[in-house]
Amino acid sequence: MSKKANIEGLYTALEEAAGLLDTACSRERMWPVLTAFQDVIGAVVFNTVAGDSLSFDFTTPLSDGDPYERALAHGLVEEIDHPVRALFADLRAHMPLQGYGVDYAVTGIFNKAYALFPMNRRQELASLADIASMPPGLAEHMGTFAAHGLDGKISAIAVDYASRTWNVYFNGLSAQHVERGALRALLADFGMPDPSEELLAFAEGSAALYPTFGWDSAKIDRVSFSRRTTDPVQLPAHVEPSLDKLARNAPYTYDGERIMVYAGVLAPDREYYKLATYHHLASAALDRVRSRN
Repeated sequence: MSKKANIEGLYTALEEAAGLLDTACSRERMWPVLTAFQDVIGAVVFNTVAGDSLSFDFTTPLSDGDPYERALAHGLVEEIDHPVRALFADLRAHMPLQGYGVDYAVTGIFNKAYALFPMNRRQELASLADIASMPPGLAEHMGTFAAHGLDGKISAIAVDYASRTWNVYFNGLSAQHVERGALRALLADFGMPDPSEELLAFAEGSAALYPTFGWDSAKIDRVSFSRRTTDPVQLPAHVEPSLDKLARNAPYTYDGERIMVYAGVLAPDREYYKLATYHHLASAALDRVRSRN
């Protein structure tokens, strides 16, 4: 955003976005977060899951290290006694990283941190499975991922501290990856139910997918398919109206049309949608929001 982000302007935008969802945004809770990360905030994204709440993502530079460490140093989080805490340090020691990302709820809760690989150097399954602190889900499903053409497409790893889950992001999907038969076969191999016609149609236009695992389990909890767009009508029309409201009105700072990423999510017991709207674009983020190959 700048050498020192305009956090007053960012907080005002957060309040505006939260108001579109009728969600409270507490200055008392958010100001310590914004000041702690002020000198490293890069691209900024506003996120909502099914229109129920608001969080904001922002990128941080590789040179600043694991963002959880910065939050810890500022008293925003507590230390966690789990092997997953070593994952980002291990990734940086053994893999080429581009930078990091953070997902903070507007309630001041540190949700998730991301380790981002360069989009032109997406990673292979075996290299990541060899990382000592990598949770068991990757190795357990490595054969399935490879069989469906996902090897060499890993663009990020994320650790969700709030829900004790983690994600592996596969980017650069082709039309063959998301053809209906291929999607149904992939989801069946993941142990997921057959998706609705609506979600299947949405997934056919996706550029990325990411399964969610628990920290200590190899079971896939849910699978998300995402697509980049500047068109709010890309989301199925009947979906939560607040998503459409945010998509059409979220504040942003760059020229041109508002950039958004929709995600359709399949879990064993339900389907739902998520929306991310880009508020501020840093140069390093531009390649990460490109459309499907």
